[in-house]
Amino acid sequence: MGSNQKAENVASNGADAILVTGGAGFIGSNFLLDWLAAGGGPVVNLDKLTYAGNPENLASVAANPAYTFVHGDICDAELVAGLLRKHNPRAVVHFAAESHVDRSILGPEAFLRTNIDGTFTLLRAAREYYDSLAGEGRKRFRFLHVSTDEVYGTLTAQAPAFHEQTPYAPNSPYAASKASSDHLVRAWVHTYGLPAIITNCSNNYGPYQFPEKLIPLMIANALKGKPLPVYGDGQQVRDWLYVVDHCRALRTVLERGRIGETYNVGGGNQRSNLEVVTTVCALLDELVPQSKFKPHLQLVKYVTDRPGHDRRYAIDARKLEGELGWWAQESFETGLRKTVEWYLANAAWVERVTSGAYQQWVTQNYGGRDSGHSGDAVEERTTIAAGEGLR
Repeated sequence: MGSNQKAENVASNGADAILVTGGAGFIGSNFLLDWLAAGGGPVVNLDKLTYAGNPENLASVAANPAYTFVHGDICDAELVAGLLRKHNPRAVVHFAAESHVDRSILGPEAFLRTNIDGTFTLLRAAREYYDSLAGEGRKRFRFLHVSTDEVYGTLTAQAPAFHEQTPYAPNSPYAASKASSDHLVRAWVHTYGLPAIITNCSNNYGPYQFPEKLIPLMIANALKGKPLPVYGDGQQVRDWLYVVDHCRALRTVLERGRIGETYNVGGGNQRSNLEVVTTVCALLDELVPQSKFKPHLQLVKYVTDRPGHDRRYAIDARKLEGELGWWAQESFETGLRKTVEWYLANAAWVERVTSGAYQQWVTQNYGGRDSGHSGDAVEERTTIAAGEGLR
């Protein structure tokens, strides 16, 4: 498999192993921690460790004999095929993706490569692996593709929520690349018989989220008295899903979902970006009473909206709830409080992941974006405008 494989531990080659792609990212690392805590069996984590992939997220399981880390690219066909042969997994859980909309606007090429070419590489290898299986191993194998509600496009204020039959209408390079990957998975089910399932989730939030996304960015900036930049009028609406609830949904779909089906996963918590920022500020006022920047809401600065910004997303998760018996356990209020408390307790983690190349990207993306809604220019070196909160 070459020198790009760096296994910290060697997981069992037994039939209970799963292969996870992008497991050092936000949702992937939460899934792995949840999976291992629940005794889900051995797991092999394939991650390229791009800017948002952080092995520190998984430090607590690094010595676990059930955990194997492999540093590599999902576009490396030889590596992927070799991992399938070696570990004989019962499932592939595919998180690996470029996911930030603003980055896709500035540099769409990386999104096409990872989200489309990478998914194709995985599907081709998974098909060959599946065709080599027999008996119970073949019957049990699944390919779980984790996708986003952004493939559906945007909703008006009164439109019904996205459901599994909503036509795709992606509006950003990121969303288009994920829509393409969804279509590839569907084609591999119907053309080649690959036992795959797709999930489309709403905006996730919770521990280990890279601080370019709305909630952790607001927390980090507010604690330092930096501007809290909000796109446009701040009335873009998203359905917010606590990441641990999402992980529970994925385990449920992996075990009991129907092959070839799509399941939407949502938290049932529609909030405007400004509502989210306001709630974060109120929690910080309460939890950090000694802060000299109270009330933190005074730090809000409105900046020019980004191109093609979708106005509203909402998820109808009734299929998942009715068919598989999953419901989100956290309300937005309980989940957000847990999230703020986690970031307050892990300030050192935030500092470590927001240095170096990350800061250079911030300057490139947000230089000169201040809209003039306030007298102070948005601080370009350490600020990212708030708009999304998925991966």
